[in-house]
Amino acid sequence: MAVYTDVSDEDIARFVAEYDIGDVVSFKGIAEGVENTNFLLQTTEAPFILTLYEKRVNPDDLPFYLGLMDHLSAKGLNCPTPIHGTDGVALRRLCGRPAAITSFLQGMSPRRILPHHCAGLGTALAKLHTAGLDFEMHLPNALSVKGWRGLVESCREHADDVEPGLGKMIGDEIAYLEANWPHDLPKGVIHADLFPDNVFFFPGKEDVSGLIDFYFACNDLLSYDIAICMNAWCFEPDNSFNVTKAKNLLSQYGKVRTLSGAEIAALPVLARGASLRFLLTRLYDWVNTPKDALVTPKNPREYINKLRFHQRVESAAAYGFD
Repeated sequence: MAVYTDVSDEDIARFVAEYDIGDVVSFKGIAEGVENTNFLLQTTEAPFILTLYEKRVNPDDLPFYLGLMDHLSAKGLNCPTPIHGTDGVALRRLCGRPAAITSFLQGMSPRRILPHHCAGLGTALAKLHTAGLDFEMHLPNALSVKGWRGLVESCREHADDVEPGLGKMIGDEIAYLEANWPHDLPKGVIHADLFPDNVFFFPGKEDVSGLIDFYFACNDLLSYDIAICMNAWCFEPDNSFNVTKAKNLLSQYGKVRTLSGAEIAALPVLARGASLRFLLTRLYDWVNTPKDALVTPKNPREYINKLRFHQRVESAAAYGFD
């Protein structure tokens, strides 16, 4: 359950009174997500999402996230739009936490990922990347290659409790990626967490109806975002890689934003990095989350298997490129 901060009826009524969005009809906690407290807020005018930003989110980064959503919405990307109060301010405080209200997006995450979902994702991701090119604010990616060493050292001694030999595997992999990570590829705003639960479709439709949860967004290599999506969308439940899904993702992306030869050649390394990034964060949560915590940490073993697959890849042809 991702509701960490209780909000009373009186608190919510006072908070909503600072906006011109009608009166509160109802609000209820949303279980999805692990970083922040989220409520579905229904007013007499429309449904909204109310988010209270918890301790894992740096308050100094919030203007970037909210500003990015404003920017992308203005560019025509269907993502949550921050609602500004009657004083023009979107970021406020509620119950001692930074808080904001955003628009509610229609649609639902796919329960079973099919190749056409990956095609729609490719189009939406490329549109996000192109729309963000002229966003003026900048936020470095704290969870890219320069930030992984600290995660490695914080949880490597417990890694073998998850799987024998995992500590050495992680140590060898971080050394490889630090030596081989590309730096001269096109950069821009990336989502950095575009998992299926952050992408909405209308049932039976192939196009993406909306993208949500921009609270890991940052500036990094655009093709690294593609690698994250391949890991999140193109593996089957048995951990086998579905090249048809990858090909759909990459081909539809390329119809909106052309990938350079250098970006294509770097995909195996970027995919290894994306696998290690989520392996490390999941491993950290796995060994550090108290057993009585409200949130159940995700098992890191999924990304051990994905990393091993990418380690065997010799070229981007394995991902569907001719």
